[in-house]
Amino acid sequence: MKGLYDNEMILKFVSKPCNESFARITIAAFISQLDPTVDELSDIKTAVSEAVTNSIIHGYDSEDGIVEIKAKIISNTIEIEILDNGKGIENVEVAMKPLYTSKPNQERSGMGFTIMQSFMDEIRVESSLGFGTRIVMRKKINIKQESKAIC
Repeated sequence: MKGLYDNEMILKFVSKPCNESFARITIAAFISQLDPTVDELSDIKTAVSEAVTNSIIHGYDSEDGIVEIKAKIISNTIEIEILDNGKGIENVEVAMKPLYTSKPNQERSGMGFTIMQSFMDEIRVESSLGFGTRIVMRKKINIKQESKAIC
């Protein structure tokens, strides 16, 4: 059955730091069907890594919770949602400013959202205190004329 997207995946995992690399590898495998360049793949993996790390470190304050990744391929665009049910962000606008960190004592650089914005075409952040955060990122993959999605 053909929906509004060409392919979709959903992944849930416990908010442990060791699962950040699992998320990166899973997204890389999923988008491989679009035959991205090495740079496109690296950009997407880095943005996912930053979003997942934010969920683990800031959303759950390093306590166990669930991080969910939903990814959709729509034509030659990848849309990735990273969701957590953690503590939420008090002020998204402030949190997205370069060098802002809510954990300066942990030597955080405060560049997570800036990195996500620089590597993806679009990023949207929704958050509610006590209920969690949802990050939606999109990136168009420049598919070669002769190649289309493998799936």
